[in-house]
Amino acid sequence: MLPGQADFTLPRPAEPVRVNGRRPIPEVPSMNGNGHHPGLETPPDPIDVWDQRVAAGLAFLRRRFAGNYEVDDFGFDRELNDAVFQPLLRVLYHDWFRTEVYGIENVPKDGGALVVANHSGTVALDALMLGVAIRDQHPQERHLRLLGADLVFRMPVVSELARKSGATVACNPDAERLMSTGELVGVFPEGFKGIGKRFADRYKLQRFGRGGFVSAALRTGTPIVPVAIVGAEEIYPILADLKPLARLLGMPYFPITPTFPWLGPLGLVPLPSKWLIQFCPPIPTEHLTDLADDPMVVYNLADQVRETIQASLLELLEKRPDPFGL
Repeated sequence: MLPGQADFTLPRPAEPVRVNGRRPIPEVPSMNGNGHHPGLETPPDPIDVWDQRVAAGLAFLRRRFAGNYEVDDFGFDRELNDAVFQPLLRVLYHDWFRTEVYGIENVPKDGGALVVANHSGTVALDALMLGVAIRDQHPQERHLRLLGADLVFRMPVVSELARKSGATVACNPDAERLMSTGELVGVFPEGFKGIGKRFADRYKLQRFGRGGFVSAALRTGTPIVPVAIVGAEEIYPILADLKPLARLLGMPYFPITPTFPWLGPLGLVPLPSKWLIQFCPPIPTEHLTDLADDPMVVYNLADQVRETIQASLLELLEKRPDPFGL
């Protein structure tokens, strides 16, 4: 610099104080409750979010029309189930029935298992809600492969939807095959006796048949998980059953409820009861595989499952004093 020339050199920033010979790590703003760094990120643009959803939806439709999707040997379409069926059922599960789940840790993290539940409600919505509970609440987001009655698979449209959602005919060969490949299988031993019983008999378990579900679990050595479902009894309370009309239509029962058939199509809307689902501790069967054909072993194990579910139902009813409360 020449004599008399002004010094326009900017002052150098002060050297940060070193600790043990190292520079301090600069502080990073903490995250807020939405997981964003204040000042560093901005919330996603709603328009961009909708653009992504539309793009994903168009890609889904493109794959469907092109046939670029997979189904298993039973007709189960995982992509369709997760993208269409489950989102629709979640509206009932969360918003309409306000479902609470207990004991989901009793459902195995992997491998096959037989999930056995009580059955009620005139329409088998309890089976669908049980599938949503396992899919949404289980850490591994497992699918439940339901076993359905023959009548379900004789109905043209319902049969196809049931297959796509992962259901199959309630027979031992199909159940054993699914459990042997590590699937969760759902069964409702009460069958039509359960979903078609009158409101006066609510939460009283019907007979479990001959215990075929037990022999299927014994042959594969898979655990049995008893499940109690409270809430389905109130969605379509059956006041009477017109058996002559049911026989004429080829149905197991023809229900008369407070809303059906008096209100026409509106009578098909389920009442918004409060639902509770309890998964009980699993019952091991791997030590009984050699006794799968022993009628006494099968009967005693089926009776144990039934008593476990009945006791859990009574406990859940105490937790839910108001059938339509919050």
